[in-house]
Amino acid sequence: MASRSIARTLFRSAAPAARSSLLRPAFFTGASKLVSTKIPAFSQVRGMKTMDFGGTKEVVYERSDMPLPKLQEFFKNDTLAVLGYGPQGQGQSLNLRDNGLPVIVGVRKGGRSWQKAVADGWVEGKTLFSIEEAADKGSYIMNLLSDAAQRDLWKTLEPYVTKGKTLYFSHGFAMTYNDQTKVNPPADIDIILCAPKGSGATLRSLFVEGKGLNSSIAVYQDYSKHAKEKAIALGIAIGSGYLYETTFQKEVYSDLFGERGILMGAIFGMFRAQYDILRENGHSPSEAFNETVEEATQSLIPLIGAKGMDWMYANCSVTAQRGALDWHQKFYDAALPVYKDLYKSVVDGTEVKRALDKNSQPDYREQLEVELKDIDDMEMWRSGSTVRSLRPENNKD
Repeated sequence: MASRSIARTLFRSAAPAARSSLLRPAFFTGASKLVSTKIPAFSQVRGMKTMDFGGTKEVVYERSDMPLPKLQEFFKNDTLAVLGYGPQGQGQSLNLRDNGLPVIVGVRKGGRSWQKAVADGWVEGKTLFSIEEAADKGSYIMNLLSDAAQRDLWKTLEPYVTKGKTLYFSHGFAMTYNDQTKVNPPADIDIILCAPKGSGATLRSLFVEGKGLNSSIAVYQDYSKHAKEKAIALGIAIGSGYLYETTFQKEVYSDLFGERGILMGAIFGMFRAQYDILRENGHSPSEAFNETVEEATQSLIPLIGAKGMDWMYANCSVTAQRGALDWHQKFYDAALPVYKDLYKSVVDGTEVKRALDKNSQPDYREQLEVELKDIDDMEMWRSGSTVRSLRPENNKD
């Protein structure tokens, strides 16, 4: 298998520091009961600079641009009101709190999110409020509600989005497609974005480990003439690894395109196709799953993340090397027209209309459960459950 020859060289090429983990006291203050008080050693010597990304120069921002004392000074007279306690709301608010910043949470009283926030240590009347109360108190209104909720609750929020405040998003959806969302903020506020490139749960877990999830930042409206500085500060405050610049439009286009493509839609489709062909040709479920999903997720994809595709091609067996080099172009040629159609669908708003229409249906949750059950019932994923249970780390017997 390709992964075996790769694995043999990985340890030899690893830096000595990667073979040990030193601990130091956490850099955040006021750590909650859910957070470890020690994180792996983390240091960063670079600051804002222009870097070469494959021949294109880009400006990036890192934590050394806004060390913790500077962050705390920057936000000392503000109230960061996080609206919503889904994955992003939970992850970002906890990271802000552990960085010692003045943060409150706004969610619907009595709901599941409210109970989750209480369990995480947010206190009603002090740091936990209704959405309206939090929006009223916040100098930064961090709108981390779902895309559909941002549309549905805009008229509720609008009275609190007043002159001099900062409206923050982690997705360009509401503003880019405001012809459909009807989110039209006033002209006398700053409108900024910081979009972590991953889930809020990952943002949180990496922060606790002393690491960071990369994020993009953007400015939609710069009333104060300091909107970009605010975006950089908040991007670092929520636990980002490094920040790169984009626009609201480009962020949402790339996000919708990516999650429908390689991140979720395309990879699932490719997994299904390969698994089904193997099964049709007499391979067992265990063999089909291991060759399709397990080796990809447990060996090759982590190596691509750590070393790059070029390194992986250079360090696999000659047989795997030759096959991958010969076949990748055929997959590229087959996929390219599909990706072109997908990008067009994102840009023209078709994807947004479909998502908003679906979310607006009163029985959406019930329909979703049926769709998810169809996936859960597939032989491939039932086989996967058994394969995962056989991993040594999951075998407690």
